Amino acid sequence: MDRFLKLKRKKTSNATASVINYEARLAEHGLTRQQVIETERKLAKFANIMDSLVRVPFTKQGMGADAALSTIPFAGDLAGLALTSYAFILGRQLGVPAHKMTPAVRLAFIDMVVGIVPGIGTLLDIFLRPSRRTLEIVHQHIQYEYGITDVTHIDRPFLHQSLENKQQKSSLWRNPVIAWLYLHIPDILGLIFIILLGWGIWAGISWLGGLFGKATGFG
Repeated sequence: MDRFLKLKRKKTSNATASVINYEARLAEHGLTRQQVIETERKLAKFANIMDSLVRVPFTKQGMGADAALSTIPFAGDLAGLALTSYAFILGRQLGVPAHKMTPAVRLAFIDMVVGIVPGIGTLLDIFLRPSRRTLEIVHQHIQYEYGITDVTHIDRPFLHQSLENKQQKSSLWRNPVIAWLYLHIPDILGLIFIILLGWGIWAGISWLGGLFGKATGFG
């Protein structure tokens, strides 16, 4: 029994030490947990605009301003690189070491170079997403350094902030089902659009097939 109590106290002590350690690391960089979450959400908003403003429902894959800018030869790619540097600045504000962001910086330069190639560059921009890569690196860092594991505020940052405001005004929005539905409104609408588009294409093909059959006697 004594051994069990000692083990339990040791685990509690370790957990407390871990929390204190996270707080100390935050204080070391002059940050609070809320400031980290708000800055990371700001980075997530930027990454969404640049790399996945329009995305496949219930996924993170899509395209944004970076791909649109790449359609403007050279100048658009330079502008994309300049804008992406904002993501690096936010990462540094959160205490992420420069060497950790090297893969994202390298990807940003690759993105600029391949973006110069007409057509192919724009297509590759959909898959080369330096801002979202920066977000991934930043989140891995703050998860390890500050113990912040929640990803809700970065998956759908704009809607998450709106939901937080609603939750402060009414407990209705704190209901898990309602909160989930609100955060996934774009995915639900996107899925409905894809279904309707698919149905419209199928109906159009069927109609054209019927006309062709009547005109040729093969109907």
